Amino acid sequence: MVTDDAYVSVRLQPRASNNQVVSWLDGVLRLRLTAPPVDGAANRACTEFLAELLGVRRAQVTLVSGEKSRDKRFHIAGQTQDALSTRLTGLTSTGDGTS
Repeated sequence: MVTDDAYVSVRLQPRASNNQVVSWLDGVLRLRLTAPPVDGAANRACTEFLAELLGVRRAQVTLVSGEKSRDKRFHIAGQTQDALSTRLTGLTSTGDGTS
């Protein structure tokens, strides 16, 4: 049975000089974002950046855990885990993850 729900673990570095995908290694997506870790700004920026990277609506990306941590877990609705992994592998191998 294939479900249209996927999860991604993120290691976030806030207050970086630009928004960037650093790597996708061992099931953890490492990101650098310009947003500060204040009043949920980094969480909102991470949600928006993930939606843009994955080509889904922002409403499909939900923070599941790690609200006050650099290590976060997101639920991605409408994506299979295999499709998510393939997309992230393609982004990190071609270097298309910067903005």
